[in-house]
Amino acid sequence: MNTHLTIRTIDTPSLGDRSYLVHDGSVAFVVDPQRDVDRVLEILEADDVRLTHIFETHIHNDYVTGGFALAAATGATYLINADDNVSFDRTPIRDGDVIEIGTGLRVRAIHTPGHTFTHLSYALTDAGTPIAVFTGGSLLYGATGRPDLLGPEHTDVLVRHQHASAHRLAHDLPDSTDVYPTHGFGSFCSATQSAASASTIGQEKRSNPVLTQDEEDYVRDLLAGLGAWPAYYARMAPANSAGPAAPDLSLPELADTTELRRRIEAGEWVVDLRTRTTFAAGHAPGTLNFGLDGAFSTYLGWLITWGTPVTLLAETAAEVQQAQRELVRIGIDRPAAHATGGPEHWSVAAPVSFPTATFADLEHVQHHRDVIVLDVRRAEEHRAERIEGAVNIPIHELPRRLADVPSGEVWVHCAAGYRASIAASFLHAAGRTLVAVDDQFENAAKAGLHLVGPEA
Repeated sequence: MNTHLTIRTIDTPSLGDRSYLVHDGSVAFVVDPQRDVDRVLEILEADDVRLTHIFETHIHNDYVTGGFALAAATGATYLINADDNVSFDRTPIRDGDVIEIGTGLRVRAIHTPGHTFTHLSYALTDAGTPIAVFTGGSLLYGATGRPDLLGPEHTDVLVRHQHASAHRLAHDLPDSTDVYPTHGFGSFCSATQSAASASTIGQEKRSNPVLTQDEEDYVRDLLAGLGAWPAYYARMAPANSAGPAAPDLSLPELADTTELRRRIEAGEWVVDLRTRTTFAAGHAPGTLNFGLDGAFSTYLGWLITWGTPVTLLAETAAEVQQAQRELVRIGIDRPAAHATGGPEHWSVAAPVSFPTATFADLEHVQHHRDVIVLDVRRAEEHRAERIEGAVNIPIHELPRRLADVPSGEVWVHCAAGYRASIAASFLHAAGRTLVAVDDQFENAAKAGLHLVGPEA
């Protein structure tokens, strides 16, 4: 075995995905690269290795790939399932094909349908020794990829394929094989979530429901647990099939206060990237809060009407560029404008604010006056356990359902505060009186609030 074998994980926690770069000290291959390929290029330069191959496990539904741009930049061979219908030249690969890389690395394609019909996993051997399998959206840590992203008419067939694919991997590969999935670290492409950060085929055989349950139990339990997925997912596969170019991460034009006000009044999104506590304490009127400290791109991409111009506000230009990096990964390529500093630089009007509170504060205030409790968690979260009498409008529906929020003082909450702040910013821009609950939902019962639902 090559003692110089290196597997680098390139983590994208905001989307719950991982890409992988593998090299033998001389040549390298990459699996499922994200759109911002400069991260890959930096590792190649730092490790002084040459990229020869790029593998896609599937046509992704949750992000725009960097594979096409990376191949153009490096001359590496770009391998995609022969049965995937893409509009650019690539090297087709099929089940059972073996690619030789360097002097001892071999990568074997394994057809593992379930997340998509054409999904491939890639088993790596080094000098004949099984090392790892890159499973994409097939076998994840304690879970599997979602089978419902291609539409309800395919879900039942795909979920059964997913079960069979996981069992094929478990049967064909030694227990010691390390498992490297692309999804499953908070990604909505994962059917369920696990806290694991590493695993092997043997560990998954002992703990993963797809390998411990029979097919019918697995199918029933997985389908029962599926909830909503981000609306922008529908746009990712077409983008990836067209061969997305490298992104432009240079700063957009600088906007002054007059320009920012014009954009807000035109119905564009002017997005404040600061933390929810900072935003609540003071922000430019009409701005929306999607903090960089949370799942920024997931929720912005989910809530926005596609094509709406986005202007980014942050304390520093570096934070604006971080947000741009997040947005290009989901196909929002160029912000309309940006501004830096603070709310005093973003509006001629004085900054506005709204209060934040805890669930204990909510319990106390309910004894003194009537308030509207707005729960912006997903419907399945609300059904499982909720504050009695709470109104549920999931965050991804709220921009189009503001009129459905009952009149009165609104106390808005989610599971941990991030989504509540997004919701609060929309409500505040609409002129509502509100309080944002910035607290963990597990504290609601401890505070004495009456919870209902099967998990209450």
